[in-house]
Amino acid sequence: MPGSRLDEPRYVFGEDGAHEQHQYLAEAYDPLSTARLAGTGVTDGWHCLEVGAGGGSVAVWLAERVAPTGEVLATDLEPRHIPRRPKLTVLRHDVVTDPLPENGFDLIHARLVLRHLPRRAVVLGRLLAALKPGGWLQLDEFDTSYQPCLLGPDASAERLFSSFLAAKDAVMAAAGVDGAWGRHAGAAMRRAGFTGIDVWPQLERWQGGSPGLRLLAQHTYRLREGLLAGGMTDGQLQEIRALLADPSFCVSSSVMYSVQGRRPR
Repeated sequence: MPGSRLDEPRYVFGEDGAHEQHQYLAEAYDPLSTARLAGTGVTDGWHCLEVGAGGGSVAVWLAERVAPTGEVLATDLEPRHIPRRPKLTVLRHDVVTDPLPENGFDLIHARLVLRHLPRRAVVLGRLLAALKPGGWLQLDEFDTSYQPCLLGPDASAERLFSSFLAAKDAVMAAAGVDGAWGRHAGAAMRRAGFTGIDVWPQLERWQGGSPGLRLLAQHTYRLREGLLAGGMTDGQLQEIRALLADPSFCVSSSVMYSVQGRRPR
């Protein structure tokens, strides 16, 4: 989860419904995140940092990979959702303001964290310093500027979905979220001093009831106040929830960019 300085926008989602959101994110994106992490060679003895661990699913996966002699530190502003496991230490931590050990980690992972942080360039510099020379950083970040409807029951449903996405993006932008930041993550890592940058974009077909569309449905609850303030009605939000659960409804996912880089040796 993102930082919470008084001079920065408040985290847009809050805590209500966090468990369900973590679950849907894990179902939709853990396969990508863990496959890319496995490609770094993470194994027994590595020391890893999971920033904004959320529900902790990736942190648990890492802890199993680095056992028996490695260690994973999982941090979050609200870490109560992270399960306790062997080789996994859980810490309440603000990556924007709280200290990190220098030269401490072989691998750092953060998913959908930096898009929330206006000071993301500063955070990238801190993550670089926290890595051992040759250590890996992996960022998994959305570009939500692209998410077309592929097939809806009728034209009005497609228009409603487009209106919902526009309203959601406006709420998140007002909270300081850079919705398109995923496409810029690689260049930002290069500017911060990382080398060997590797950018992997992923698109998926999401059908009604899939984890990705259940995640969007969850946003109708967690962002409800902002969506209503932006002109949507509770009736429209109910229609959106029904549409997102309809197996005949089909959209493209947003682009998820999985970006890896290394601290120079």
